[in-house]
Amino acid sequence: MATIADAGLTFTTLPHPSPVSAEQRESVLANPGFGTNFSDHMVTIEWTEGQGWHDAVIGPRQPIALDPAASVLHYAQEIFEGLKAYVQADGSVALFRPEANAARFNQSAQRLAMPELPEAVFVEAIERLVKLDRAWIPAGEGASLYLRPFMIATEAFLGVRPAKQYKFIVIASPAGNYFKSGAPAVSIWVSDYTRAAPGGTGAAKCGGNYAASLVPQAEAISRGHDQVVFLDAAEHKWIEELGGMNLYFVFEDGTLLTPALTGTILPGITRDSLLQLAREEGLNVVEGKYSLDQWREDSQSGKLIETFACGTAAVVTSVGKVSGRDGEFTIGSGGPGQLTAKLKNRLVSIQRGEAADTHNWIRKVA
Repeated sequence: MATIADAGLTFTTLPHPSPVSAEQRESVLANPGFGTNFSDHMVTIEWTEGQGWHDAVIGPRQPIALDPAASVLHYAQEIFEGLKAYVQADGSVALFRPEANAARFNQSAQRLAMPELPEAVFVEAIERLVKLDRAWIPAGEGASLYLRPFMIATEAFLGVRPAKQYKFIVIASPAGNYFKSGAPAVSIWVSDYTRAAPGGTGAAKCGGNYAASLVPQAEAISRGHDQVVFLDAAEHKWIEELGGMNLYFVFEDGTLLTPALTGTILPGITRDSLLQLAREEGLNVVEGKYSLDQWREDSQSGKLIETFACGTAAVVTSVGKVSGRDGEFTIGSGGPGQLTAKLKNRLVSIQRGEAADTHNWIRKVA
């Protein structure tokens, strides 16, 4: 990988005039929740047409000044990533596959007509923030420091074209359990809405995809479910993904199926990691189509024994019940599955430095 010097950038560090006190921070870390508390610092890097990336700064987390005509507010040029920093078994801190996040970030940038950020700059920005805010990593099972790198168009203009100015930012949030219910297996609602269509932005990690999921997600919650699952836009038949997670189906014959990446599904990094681990477990891994009707039929016959979802935030979560306008069905016993638990334990053990990292997925930070 190239270095940040190759990109012609150096970071300026600004002192924080009033960081959160140790007492306040410990109070937050005792029950961090997810995405509601934030560390002291942030990274910002500017991009200007004709100049490229410049003014890399790590300093106090603070509000962003935007002109009311900023392109992001009108034409939604915005992309983001999500990854975590974990305390390792030896007390050090590490990131999980940040280079993969950097690569996906640039794929999203290409789709949204935004400038690509050198991968070395992306990774170093995150590493610097983690080192500076290491004290914000909570302790305990499932705890981590969630990192949110994102880019927005900041040029002030009203016209439908790519902006000529952008800002890349990284913020950090201490994270606990993603699902508030704490249930061993989640319940999901089959949505009538569509998340993404062929030729659209389904494979990009952009805010518009998530904005489109908010109404169906709210509908799912109002009906007593944890998440929503989307079907394809063309036939409204094939399973795609949840509001923010990829799905897997485990069969009694040792097959593990996940919907194929056809341009409408986000290529999850946790998704890819689990597929590699599943192959090592000797499973027959298939990436292909799977219909809602077949899902129901296989669950009722016992052919399908487990379903689970995965993502950076939720890691790995069993799906116990599926409901929709045509009724509901239970998967297996309705609780966590054995293979789900095994794959999750393997993944988490690698992320936390408790198992050998044979894939070179772990990047030590401090």
